[in-house]
Amino acid sequence: MRKELEERVARAVDNFMQGYGCCQSVVAAFADLYGLDETMAKRIAAGFGGGVGRMRMMCGAVSGIVILVGLDCGQTEGADRQGKSACYKVVQQLLAESKEENGSLICAELLGLKGPVPMGNYVASERTKEYYKQRPCAAKVESAARIFARYLDQKPSAG
Repeated sequence: MRKELEERVARAVDNFMQGYGCCQSVVAAFADLYGLDETMAKRIAAGFGGGVGRMRMMCGAVSGIVILVGLDCGQTEGADRQGKSACYKVVQQLLAESKEENGSLICAELLGLKGPVPMGNYVASERTKEYYKQRPCAAKVESAARIFARYLDQKPSAG
């Protein structure tokens, strides 16, 4: 993989270690490629943290892949079914890679949580040394960023 893409993967992990959510960390590391500044990228991705609003649904890092694929190849004409289908194909391919690599796309499963996550559980966890020790999130951010970087590296237009 190109050095520039490896640096983006490292930037995604660094973003997470600075306290940003999984989705924010992944999206912000690649946002400039699509004309988005880092602040706007972090705002767009903010609600996906904690498995979408801390409901422990789809992993935030995986949600970051989805946002980036939309920025990369999302259709812009409403009636463009072929464009939609092409985007969906890429999303499904990259999410299949993530599921194979990590065992799940679901935040609760990745965290080893049992049972449903109650609504109203919206207070973000404090980022402490213990938090980082117990959570696999930094590794999931790295995985998602690496999957997207490989996608970019393997695109025919990649240079």
